[in-house]
This record gives sequence, C-alpha cells and structure tokens, in this order.
Amino acid sequence: MFNKYTLPILFAVFVISFFVAFYQSKVTRDEKLTCSAQDFTGFININDTVAIFDGKKIVIPDIAYAQDIEKRVLGVSNSEKWIDVDLSEQKLRAWEGNTLYLETALSSGLPWWPTPKGEFRIWTKLRATKMEGGSGKYYYNLPNVPYVMFFENVQTPGRLGYGLHGAYWHNDFGTPRSHGCVNLPVDVAGLLYYWVDPVIPEGKTSIRATAENPGTRIVIHE
Repeated sequence: MFNKYTLPILFAVFVISFFVAFYQSKVTRDEKLTCSAQDFTGFININDTVAIFDGKKIVIPDIAYAQDIEKRVLGVSNSEKWIDVDLSEQKLRAWEGNTLYLETALSSGLPWWPTPKGEFRIWTKLRATKMEGGSGKYYYNLPNVPYVMFFENVQTPGRLGYGLHGAYWHNDFGTPRSHGCVNLPVDVAGLLYYWVDPVIPEGKTSIRATAENPGTRIVIHE
C-alpha cells in the first residue's frame, strides 16, 4: 500500500542509486583510460611489432626492443634521488639532492585525461608491457611500451596505472599527448629506468619496490 512516505522514500532510493552507479562507472571509466599494464613480467614480445594510436597503425621501432641501451648511472653521490615533473613547462628533471643530472621534454596527459599532481613513489618498474584502452578514435593498442616506471600515493593507488615510460608512437614531446601517463623519449626513459629505484637486478625485467628497496620520489606540479 502507498502512503505519504512512499514517494519520498522511492525518490531517495532513486537518488542514492543514481550516484552509486555514476561513481562506479566513473571509477571504471577512469581506470580504463589510464596507461595500465596488461602484464607485469616486463618481458618484450618480439612477435608484437605493430601498434595502434590515433587511429593509425605504427610499426614499433627497433629502439623499443633494444637490449643494449646504455645503463649509465647518472649520479654517484649519496644524496636523495628524486624526479621533478613540471606540467606547465612539460619538462622532467632528475635530481640528486640539489644537483641536476637529467632534463628532458615530456608529454603529460591531455586535459580530459590529466596527469595527477602531488608527491608519489615508484612502486614497480617493467622493462616493457602492453597497454590498451580507450574507445572509438581514442582507442590505443601499444605492445612493448618500453621502460615503464609506475608511481602511486594514497590518493592515486597503483591500480590506476599512472607512470613514466618511453613513447615510440609520437615525437611531440613538450606538449600534452597522453592518457594520463608521463611520456618520455625512449632513449631518455631507458636511462631514467636504470637510474631510479627500486634497483633492478642484472638480467631481470621487472621489480617491485619494498621497504628494503624503495622507489624513487616523484613530485608532479604545474
């Protein structure tokens, strides 16, 4: 039986259900649009040679597969390593204390897929992984994304898939271009990959940060 409370109760249930559904769809949508890895082995798949980005097929260049990239360690001091990502300048700077060792142009997230701001730590490194997501004209399928360094903090957990990595599918560094990650030239990403912590053992293709082998700090700001 209906009474004077029925309509207000039904309305309240409708409003709550709407916002729950909206929140869940937003989380799902946001997670799919970041650069999440499809596997965490770090292995290069030499049979995957073609990528799709911006509606175009791209032959993956040899530099993404290179095994002999220079593993030069940029710093030798005992100062803290940290990375500064300036979104307004579209620049990344790698530091040991107050000493600059590397600077490069980057491509951060587009306005509708922004790169998160704040202080983060690298939580895992992968020599390569496949990234796939988006839809329609924004669909991308990127095998063998090189030198991936995922970062996280309490507000932006690792499952959302934000990271630094090399990008072989464009050369527009210095302008926003990504789905939220920080795109870097492949050769620069390789140097950074071997410089940042956690330290990766020789011959390994992936490593996860631990209390004994923590990840490098990253500060992202406008």
